[in-house]
Amino acid sequence: MMRNIVRTMKRSFNRRQALAAFGSVSLGALLAACGDDGGGGASTAVSTTDGRTTTVEPKTKAGAATSELFGDSSSCTLTMQETEGPYYFDADSIRSDIREDREGARLRLAIRVRDAKSCEPLKNTVVDIWHCDAAGVYSGFEAASTGAGGGPGGGGRTDQKKYLRGAQVTNSDGIVEFVTVYPGWYRGRTVHIHGKVHVDNKTALTTQFFFDEDVSARVYVRRPYSEHQGRDVFNDSDSIFDRTLLLDLSKDGNGYLGVISLDVQSA
Repeated sequence: MMRNIVRTMKRSFNRRQALAAFGSVSLGALLAACGDDGGGGASTAVSTTDGRTTTVEPKTKAGAATSELFGDSSSCTLTMQETEGPYYFDADSIRSDIREDREGARLRLAIRVRDAKSCEPLKNTVVDIWHCDAAGVYSGFEAASTGAGGGPGGGGRTDQKKYLRGAQVTNSDGIVEFVTVYPGWYRGRTVHIHGKVHVDNKTALTTQFFFDEDVSARVYVRRPYSEHQGRDVFNDSDSIFDRTLLLDLSKDGNGYLGVISLDVQSA
């Protein structure tokens, strides 16, 4: 991701982040603008790659995830690195709502990034996530991941779609929040979301987040998940699953809230 994101980011901002954008905003300009993210802070005008300007607003808003969701832990453990998998690409989508047209149970995902040595929150770090839809299909690789049960396939990117992919910049509490759908499953893997953390233009963490099996069982009896049958791998039989990467899941209206802290080496 850094190969493209350091150069430019396409204008896939939600309305809380950018207004009237033209061209692309560089990562440095985005981070500088998002650095003033305290409550009630002013919007910031930044230059885009074509010489125009766009207005980037502070990210905090009523109802956003706060540090209280994560507890007051004074101890940190370096988060486990996990494989990137076959379906990653730089989506250039700076947005909090990554659902697009995908159906499924609403999942509000709150991620906190901390320095693994000091336990201090890391602001202005880039977190990007990607995962399959309810049928086990990945955007950008629909042809490769569609089939009997889905699953990894050979070859490169097969389409230009970007659903269920996006990036956000952490606020002063080290927190980002996404709105997505509860992921489905595909052959050979348990339920998961992929994630990366980028600190100072370097990838500090590549990992995966996992789901409680009891919650997944409740979700999967409803459409559209119930139309996808034959799940073959669960947490206890998945070769990549790590219990330390389980999301803290709870009901959130008619959907779910997933919370996790990621502790990384920041230098």
